[in-house]
Amino acid sequence: MAGTVKSTETKKPKRKAKYITLYSPFLMKDTKHELIGEPIDSESGRQQWARCSVSHHSQLINLDILQQTAEKSLKEFKLNREDSREYSPRSEYQVNDVIYHKTWDDVGIVRAKEVMSNGRSSLLVHFEKHKEKRLVENLK
Repeated sequence: MAGTVKSTETKKPKRKAKYITLYSPFLMKDTKHELIGEPIDSESGRQQWARCSVSHHSQLINLDILQQTAEKSLKEFKLNREDSREYSPRSEYQVNDVIYHKTWDDVGIVRAKEVMSNGRSSLLVHFEKHKEKRLVENLK
């Protein structure tokens, strides 16, 4: 009598998708991109494919250059608590305003303003300790 044979193959665990914001030459603006596959080491550095979540076009990006650019932009500005405004969801802010978040005891700079699906305004703020966070503004 023949029995069933169980497969001893182990499935490769799926890795969590990683997203980054890149300039999309097809749409001519910054969009969210999903990193595809594993990084490839080459003469010019580590490279990986990134697929735009809006247009679905793929582009080969140099991870080393992106990392250097990100580190350089972080070093370019040193925020002072004295130069900042205390954050309040009821206040309105402009891009490049320096704000202080009392709860997090962190200083950040407003990088972008967006309108959410409910029509309210949100801020993309780059903090020194907490990296990028989205905050609401002009809440009345």
